[in-house]
Amino acid sequence: MNNTIQISNLRRVYKSHIGAFRRKLKVVEAVKDISFEVEPGELFGVLGPNGAGKTTTVKMLTTLLIPTSGTATILGYDVVKQADAIRPRIGFIFGGERGLYWRLSGIDNLRYFSALYQIDPEISKKRIPQLLELVGLTDRASEKVEGYSRGMKQRLHIARTLLNDPEVLFLDEPSIGLDPVAARDIRGVVRDMREQKKTILLTTHYMFEADELCRRIAVINHGKIIALDTPANLKRFVQDLAVVEFQVKTLTPQTLERLKALPIVDAVSVEEREQNSLVVVQSPRGAEAVPDLLAQFNGASIQKVSVREPTLEDAYVRLVNQADEPEVSLS
Repeated sequence: MNNTIQISNLRRVYKSHIGAFRRKLKVVEAVKDISFEVEPGELFGVLGPNGAGKTTTVKMLTTLLIPTSGTATILGYDVVKQADAIRPRIGFIFGGERGLYWRLSGIDNLRYFSALYQIDPEISKKRIPQLLELVGLTDRASEKVEGYSRGMKQRLHIARTLLNDPEVLFLDEPSIGLDPVAARDIRGVVRDMREQKKTILLTTHYMFEADELCRRIAVINHGKIIALDTPANLKRFVQDLAVVEFQVKTLTPQTLERLKALPIVDAVSVEEREQNSLVVVQSPRGAEAVPDLLAQFNGASIQKVSVREPTLEDAYVRLVNQADEPEVSLS
């Protein structure tokens, strides 16, 4: 079985000059010698923090950026040498609202892009209603896009991407910035495309999204793949840990430093909320560690303490915390 996507030692370097007078060359290696494959009909996830190299990887695979070195093939075609053969066979979505004509209706947008892609009018006449139904916009198809919510615009983006019935889809953080209901709708559309046996590469930094949708996941940090496995196997990476969560009214940097310094602590992360901060501590001692952990808050107003089993997000935090620091060279 030939892989739909095959990447070998892919690398991308950006160069820029810094300084007003004694200018120095800054070399940033955004993607560092990565290799992986995606099988036909697989939904493959790429996880990583902002700036990890996810979007750069997608842009190379969709022929928008030329790799500095290494090779990549899509459906057997080289992304550099045979880009013209790849483009009609793929579709890609980047998170955001650009790429639609807001003063046109949803259906007129699809008709316009269908003509732009030179799709046979008889085919597009049948396909457009099917796509509107797939993304849940049939009832709003005649309304102008400027009146759509952000989630509706993103669903229309997906319909536009599917106009040419691509064999391979690249979804770069399609649910970013959406409210929970809209994000759930997008995941539903992606799930439907997966059931149609489309080959999909999905980038995200939402762990639950990757856990729910992807068969395999590559975790990328500082341009390197630091783990690649199924969600279930990645979770085993933290099976020796328990997670203690603290809802804290006021959190100081000193508290975090004291927590990280404890030998019983594996990793610490913080989620800022409107009314408080959620401090997530990974520790092999679990509930037994709570008294020692509480002592580090030094009288801070703690609203709630809970202990739970680790999730894919906890595995991700552990992996990222253990990854090497980014490398930047100046010359």
